[in-house]
Amino acid sequence: MDKDKKRFLQQDKLDDLRRDRKLNEMLTVYESDIGKWHDYGTYCALIPNKMVDQVLSNLEWDFHHGEGFPRRIIRSYRDEEGNETIKSVKYLRYGNDGGIEPLVIDRHFSGIQKNYVELSEEFRLFHNLYHDRKTDRLIKIVDGGEEQVVAYVKPDLVRVRLREIQQFLSIKEMHLSVQFDYREHFDLSLSEMNFPEKGNEEKREGDMCWVWSCDGNPFSTSYKSLSILFGKRLYGPLSKSKDGLFRFGKNEKKYEEFVIDLDEDGNEMKFTSNPDMLADYFGANPDAPRYLTPVYFRKEVLDKYYQYPSKYTVEFSLLRCGSLWVLPMDNHHEDKVCAWLGDLGRSLPHREQLHWRAYNIAPQGSVSETFYRNQILGEPADSPNQEHIFKELFRDLHNLRKTRLGWSVLLELEDEDQHHLTAMRIPSSNEQREFDELVLGLTKILIDSLNVKKLREIASNKGKNKNSGSIDTLQEALDAIGVTDYDEHVSFLRDLQNLRSSGSAHRKGKRYNTTAEKFGMTEHHRQDVFKMILGSACDFLSYLIRLVESGRIGNDDGSRSASDT
Repeated sequence: MDKDKKRFLQQDKLDDLRRDRKLNEMLTVYESDIGKWHDYGTYCALIPNKMVDQVLSNLEWDFHHGEGFPRRIIRSYRDEEGNETIKSVKYLRYGNDGGIEPLVIDRHFSGIQKNYVELSEEFRLFHNLYHDRKTDRLIKIVDGGEEQVVAYVKPDLVRVRLREIQQFLSIKEMHLSVQFDYREHFDLSLSEMNFPEKGNEEKREGDMCWVWSCDGNPFSTSYKSLSILFGKRLYGPLSKSKDGLFRFGKNEKKYEEFVIDLDEDGNEMKFTSNPDMLADYFGANPDAPRYLTPVYFRKEVLDKYYQYPSKYTVEFSLLRCGSLWVLPMDNHHEDKVCAWLGDLGRSLPHREQLHWRAYNIAPQGSVSETFYRNQILGEPADSPNQEHIFKELFRDLHNLRKTRLGWSVLLELEDEDQHHLTAMRIPSSNEQREFDELVLGLTKILIDSLNVKKLREIASNKGKNKNSGSIDTLQEALDAIGVTDYDEHVSFLRDLQNLRSSGSAHRKGKRYNTTAEKFGMTEHHRQDVFKMILGSACDFLSYLIRLVESGRIGNDDGSRSASDT
């Protein structure tokens, strides 16, 4: 009985509607929830600021389901003879000549296709929202590349983050009217719950107006009484000076300080990364450090970006976040990463500056020759970093498909496996997990990607075994075309395969220990071991490139191409 009384009064719903919400909260702007003992409905409308008092002066909804579609109004009159004449034709973009617009639109297709609801296209385009159709979420990509959920759009429920709503209201100079109609049904009469047979309470309070009523004669055979909470709550726009959209010519970006040197007592010397406060070659800020002051970081600063290859790309001297930002950097060292002080402020959003600040270290040595020649002298320079060498050799081998072979010795990676190549590197730590992941990735790139079908064709021309594994098939194909100097590379592939099979892909045991000992893991850190492994991988790619370029691996039929004989 107490539970029914509480539900009957609907005080919890009223309290929730009246409370102030934080900007990061999701606001329900559409709801259709019909059950045996309740019927909840929420719909919304965008109201011009000048209509606020008018909207709150009455309880009726100002916008209803099914409205919001383009239409035209034809105004006509009859002349003295009774003939109808068109006076004007007006096109209404949203089907309402009072200036009210929809935020959520009901889409109906006459029972031929399934109905659904959608957020206003203008709202979605204004915030450049990505629709993740698998989860029915609308996502905003912010400066740092972070994905923020702005809205959930489901058939019976739409919720939108208040911040984006109020930003939208700010630019449109409108209010949002959240219109609600909550009905609770009961199998008890009003007298059985000790309530009067009729009840009605109407009220306006601030930006909300509502009526609560009850009826003990609801003309229904499925329940004996009901209570209704009906009305609307308005949400205003953010102030234009605080909505995050208007800057009024003022640069509001934040800049972190970074360690650029040590004083004579060994204390860290820091300076802002704000480019406008740094010295340049034209006389600006002569007493400040130069824009091109090198700043040093632990190698682990890049781990975050390797973990999300769909979002970030670690390249030769560059770090990219999609098309949002690009940071020139010196990633040609084994133990550190460097970047120019001014670039850290100019290129990185503040959130990313904080990430880099956490890995900032005092200066150690100098920038690499590769970075110096590229950045300062404007000269091309190769990287000594095996990560870059490996990826360049992999690209070179695939380019030979177009220029020499017509087929690839190593197949292109599927989209779902591309991350193994983009994340290939010498690990920044001695952690087993990182080492195992890199071994697994390297095996997929070099062994699982061998073009077994084509190699088997070459080997079968000489009567070789058609059921051999990928490494055996490579060896048989090389034997078939008279190549004999492959022992070192085939042995490397077999050891790599064993390392993956006994470690990365399965529980570790004696077999893994034996293979690990072959690679010197009992004597060296895993970073040094994988550096040696990656070096052998580079040698193998170079070997394949030489075989193709020399014509020893030929065209489509496995023989030498005519141009090479």
